[in-house]
Parts: sequence; C-alpha cells; structure tokens
Amino acid sequence: MHLVVNLLIQVINLLNILILIWCLLSWFSQINWREQPFLALDKIVGSIMNPLRGIIPPIGNVDITPMLVMILLQMIERLLITLS
Repeated sequence: MHLVVNLLIQVINLLNILILIWCLLSWFSQINWREQPFLALDKIVGSIMNPLRGIIPPIGNVDITPMLVMILLQMIERLLITLS
C-alpha cells in the first residue's frame, strides 16, 4: 500500500512541476506550442486544467486555473499522506 501511495505522491509532484514549467513558458511568446517538447507539455497540463477552465472564469485577464489545480493536487497529496 505504501508503494502505491508513494508512487501517487511522486506523480502529483511531477504534475506540479510540469504545471509550473508550463506557466513560466507561457510568458514567452516566441515558443511554438505545436513543436515538441512543448506540445507534449501542453497536452499533459491542458488535460488537467481544461475541465476546470470551463468552471473557473479568468479574473480580469489572468487565468487562475493553474494555481487552483496546484493547490488541489497538494491537498490530494496531503490526504494520501494522512491516509497511509
């Protein structure tokens, strides 16, 4: 059981890092998101954030979905640690 929990925690940490990298790269307009490795990064992060984007509107012109997804992932991680 601890092996599964540790694996899930590592996946959550990896997703948090990928979301952070995606956010930082989104500030650079010269990045072509249709080329690798940016396409793969966009598909991974987009598949997590797109369902919430329909629910959570941007505040002004700022998309807060990445921040909320990272908070949600950290809450899931803490829940897994508590339950293990």
